Amino acid sequence: MRILVTGGAGFLGSHLVDRLMELDHDVLCLDNYYTGTKRNLSHWLGHPRLELIRHDITEPIRLEVDQVYHLACPASPVHYQFNSIKTVKTNVLGTLNMLGLAKRVRARFLLASTSEVYGDPEVHPQTEDYRGNVNCTGIRSCYDEGKRMAETLTYDYHRAHGLDVRVVRIFNTYGPRMLPNDGRVVSNFIVQALRGQALTIYGDGSQTRSFCYVSDLIEGLLRLMASNHTEPVNIGNPREYTILELAQAIQQRINPGAELEFKPLPQDDPRQRQPDIARARDWLGWEPTVPLDEGLSRTIDYFRERLDAA
Repeated sequence: MRILVTGGAGFLGSHLVDRLMELDHDVLCLDNYYTGTKRNLSHWLGHPRLELIRHDITEPIRLEVDQVYHLACPASPVHYQFNSIKTVKTNVLGTLNMLGLAKRVRARFLLASTSEVYGDPEVHPQTEDYRGNVNCTGIRSCYDEGKRMAETLTYDYHRAHGLDVRVVRIFNTYGPRMLPNDGRVVSNFIVQALRGQALTIYGDGSQTRSFCYVSDLIEGLLRLMASNHTEPVNIGNPREYTILELAQAIQQRINPGAELEFKPLPQDDPRQRQPDIARARDWLGWEPTVPLDEGLSRTIDYFRERLDAA
């Protein structure tokens, strides 16, 4: 098939492009390189089945494709808060443009949504029918509410125009090609430990997250796109860890003498985050296969090599 991946040069997008290329599809990678980089796709440059297009999805574009994986949006707080209005435009105008493209060519459309649509959840673990607890005026709302609006638009196109849609709610994902400065907890801890710095923990470290290795996440996206299910599906690792547990695991692997530095918790930082993946198991036959120890080893090796080469 001919497949469009928006944000295809980013962390998740580039891993998805890898899998699609390995499956012999023709892939169009659309990216404005705000957080993505051609380096993530350097091993495919010049390949006849890959087309790189530098484009900002807040502007319309006409392409002929069979499927659309819509991943484009800065996903880490550092990047989506840097220009919050641009983040809203990407989620709303960008999603409108990609839905319009898919409608015109009758392509199947997959929206990469997020666990952030649940906000600071009052239901634990989070099921897809939970409507969330989101602050619509806070510093995270450009992303949280932006993604909620992207879901709204996706289902409005599904109802009004019969567009064939899929929606995945992605929980914390980590692995090679994360940016060293993206402010996400896994990359923060690894980079700080490798540089001999104190590991920064916000709050007391008791807040929880669930960490899914990138290859598992991509497998979930492919299975959802190939399925017949249009309702939202959580994709993430249901194993829950405290931030302090993660910091200590990385500390012991890299620099046991590293200090732990505690700072105030940012506004609206979720206290708990754990997916209920019953739909993914039942509908897609999917569940994560890479344990945290193995995933951390691969990610640490990546960052060690990258920092040594810098």
